[in-house]
Amino acid sequence: MGQKINPLGFRLGTTQSHHSLWFAQPKNYSQNLQEDEKIRDYIKNYVQKNMQISSVVEGITRIEIQKQIDVTKIKIYTASSTLFTENGPQEIKELQMNLQKKDFYCVNRKLNLAITRIAEPYRNPNILAEYIADQLNNRVSYRKAMKKAIELTEKANAKGIRVQIAGRLGGKDIARVAWIQEGRLPLQTIQAKIDYCSYTVRTIHGVLGIKIWIFI
Repeated sequence: MGQKINPLGFRLGTTQSHHSLWFAQPKNYSQNLQEDEKIRDYIKNYVQKNMQISSVVEGITRIEIQKQIDVTKIKIYTASSTLFTENGPQEIKELQMNLQKKDFYCVNRKLNLAITRIAEPYRNPNILAEYIADQLNNRVSYRKAMKKAIELTEKANAKGIRVQIAGRLGGKDIARVAWIQEGRLPLQTIQAKIDYCSYTVRTIHGVLGIKIWIFI
């Protein structure tokens, strides 16, 4: 039997780090975990409602939360250059004030918010998965969408990529799996920096699952 493991969890402590960095007593662990999820959901919903995002590439890819004794540091990774710069730092201040007022914090701390821009958006599997999902919703052939995603990643100088889509492909009655791989993908090498994403997209024919591995 094939024993599968998440490529990111397999590399924790070597090339991959946690998205939440904090320590909590066992009785407070679940509260802190729920707090992180609420913070991430609030930031994503705020950006979708208040910012004019023209494409999936300009969305948020990752939110890191670091909790210290008296400070909570939130770092937002985005590929967009215009997401928070249209009105200067005003948007950041407004978001930071709104987050500070929310009552989902289990411990009162100061809040620091920082924005980090990703230089190569198409080397990020989350952006690629959203791009493919957008293409599938626009009735583009799944093979064309996969090939276009691979082309974009190769232009971004990635060493290897594998794209896999599972479900009722092309509206067929029987679900199946299709995948394309280009370049090297050493999944068993822990030192190899591999980024991974699992994404679900709802289409008119049903739910499709997208998995992307990128050898950076």
